[in-house]
Amino acid sequence: MSLLFLGALYVTFSSISNVTLTDVKAWVVENETVSAAIPQGEAEHKEVAVKEKGLNIKEQQERYISSEYIEGPKTLEEYVNTEQYPSATVMATGYTAGVESTGKTADHPEYGITYSGVQVKRDLYSTIAADLDVYPLGTIMYIPDYGYGVVADKGGAINGNKIDLYYETVEDVYSEWGKKEIEVYIIEEGDGKLTEETLNNLNENESMQVFRNQITES
Repeated sequence: MSLLFLGALYVTFSSISNVTLTDVKAWVVENETVSAAIPQGEAEHKEVAVKEKGLNIKEQQERYISSEYIEGPKTLEEYVNTEQYPSATVMATGYTAGVESTGKTADHPEYGITYSGVQVKRDLYSTIAADLDVYPLGTIMYIPDYGYGVVADKGGAINGNKIDLYYETVEDVYSEWGKKEIEVYIIEEGDGKLTEETLNNLNENESMQVFRNQITES
């Protein structure tokens, strides 16, 4: 009875699909031949290689922190839409935390400490000095060829539209900046105070980490 049922089922399938028993046998033989042609070890190796390749690609995508691997702006200059911010022309000079700029030596208890109380920093958002009557503490500005600056300090010679940009060494000041009259963009006016927490939060902005090396390695 079972054989009759299976026979009827085959006849029905064959008439609908136009696939004969001969076709099925040929397909089975062909696939067995192909499988036999690839050694088992090689087949397993290829399968593992494909999986590893997929994992490597995923790991690389997760680790991309360089602007070379993202779509969109490749530099900080391209990232900042300066057209939406008010601008001002200033005379910008460079300074360090050292005796040549502040009169303090490295063993001074307040060495590297700005007027706001935060430590000097050259980063995505660097500490800069300004006339606090013009640019209050905490003011954020974008300075072309330098990056973002946050007003954290003041200086006896920094009056009116003058700003002082922090660099780690005197050599950096002369080789990377010097003295320039430049148009800067006021991103946000400060409220007269600046804390380490605020500065750190700015520098840890996730969307900007791709540009960090452009600042810290310049």
